[in-house]
Amino acid sequence: MKIEEYDTVLLKDGRKAAIVEILDSSHFLADIGDGPKDWDTIEITLGEIGHIVKSTECSRMALRARK
Repeated sequence: MKIEEYDTVLLKDGRKAAIVEILDSSHFLADIGDGPKDWDTIEITLGEIGHIVKSTECSRMALRARK
């Protein structure tokens, strides 16, 4: 699974996370939480990610299709 910066992923524990920085091929910084009161930035590993919910590449393709 290729994770890119700004992808939204579903963690195996059920939380959604937005990838904000790629540290290396298997370690990432991610924002979790539902709003300003509980937002947090955590370090996660590739092994903690269940799957990609929203890919940065898919978002780019959708924007190009609108033009």
